[in-house]
Amino acid sequence: MLTKETIKVSVVIPCYNEVNTLESVIERVRDCGLSTEIILVDDCSTDGTRELIKESLYKKVERVLFHKKNMGKGAALRHGFSVATGDVVIVQDADLEYDPKDFQKLVEPFVSGIKDADVVYGSRYARGTKYRVESFYHSLGNKLLTLLSNICCDLSLTDMETCYKMFKREVIQSIEIKENRFGFEPEVTAKIAKKKCKIYEIPISYFPRSFDEGKKIGIKDAVRAFYCIIKYNFFN
Repeated sequence: MLTKETIKVSVVIPCYNEVNTLESVIERVRDCGLSTEIILVDDCSTDGTRELIKESLYKKVERVLFHKKNMGKGAALRHGFSVATGDVVIVQDADLEYDPKDFQKLVEPFVSGIKDADVVYGSRYARGTKYRVESFYHSLGNKLLTLLSNICCDLSLTDMETCYKMFKREVIQSIEIKENRFGFEPEVTAKIAKKKCKIYEIPISYFPRSFDEGKKIGIKDAVRAFYCIIKYNFFN
């Protein structure tokens, strides 16, 4: 029987040009209070991230995967998921927007008396903890995409675009991920909905960074997300 003391969490960290934050993220994951398997996927960084990993960070993680060319977040996650060995698998961005201490809350539906969760989403908008106010337009875009996804998937999520998605390992490894960039979020949501997975949602902390601070997702990714919601719910 899984408990917080025995559960193993595979943490897949896709990174691209995050030399200033990656080491801090790894340290925070290690300090989350759970048994972790860290899988670091460098998506052909050009800012010194790759050199930092080779020089020191590879000693601090269980697996390091290098891409020979930049392929996108979805491609990095696909690669990382394929080698995960934990009881559950979670996505961790390589910036400092999300707090790995929230893993303690996210594993609850897997180890509580219910123990029937297949997937747990960490919601930035179901506010119940620390939350740094973000751009109105970025928040609005996320909420509109979540609304459209909910209509198409028949779900009631508050944050489809969240980074923190925790899956039973056998669930995520049974899903074929096709999207190479940020289309991963609506794609995987559509596919777990079609599989009738039992989904929980937990409030999490969120500390958004600005585009000046290195945020990478943009309007093109929002358009692609809209396309993916339609594609993976009705045509794939």
